[in-house]
Amino acid sequence: MNGGMADKTALAGERVDETGLRSFSESIAIWHGMAEITFLCIGTDRSTGDCLGPLVGTMLAERGVPNVVGTLKEPCDSERLPRLLPELAEAGAIFAVDACLGRPEHVGGYVVRRGPLVPAQSVGRGFGPIGDYSVAAVVNAVSPKPYWTLQSTSLYGVMGMARAIADAICDGFGHERQSQSGEEEV
Repeated sequence: MNGGMADKTALAGERVDETGLRSFSESIAIWHGMAEITFLCIGTDRSTGDCLGPLVGTMLAERGVPNVVGTLKEPCDSERLPRLLPELAEAGAIFAVDACLGRPEHVGGYVVRRGPLVPAQSVGRGFGPIGDYSVAAVVNAVSPKPYWTLQSTSLYGVMGMARAIADAICDGFGHERQSQSGEEEV
């Protein structure tokens, strides 16, 4: 993990679509097996805009992906994340996933980077950068009232974006998707 030192170039990231998400995951899979990565899915189950991370975590866990932190059942929110930081420092490579607010023309897109993201930045929380690799999904436009904006974000849109991220991770790493019953999905 980056240990709190932020590379400003890495923080800039690259805007991509769903195809770019898969390419990003494939590029990480060249260097790391899925079992070597901790998928840190940041957010809360109490806000439609900020539930993207826990939705991704739940989808990954249901598909049998190892080392998932942050699900709807056990979100990695602003209360839990600080307690997890010491053990995450020992976890090896971190693939961080979070929602963010952005320009109106970027809503529905993704920002990927070989480097950290800064959790809760859009709502003014003071977390440091986290992750060796990261995906931030632009779930809504920046506004003067970020909490309200996240609360009023379309759940349908967030679920679609979460599914796209989970699919890209599974496809990029060659992980067979499994239904909750344990059978392969077609």
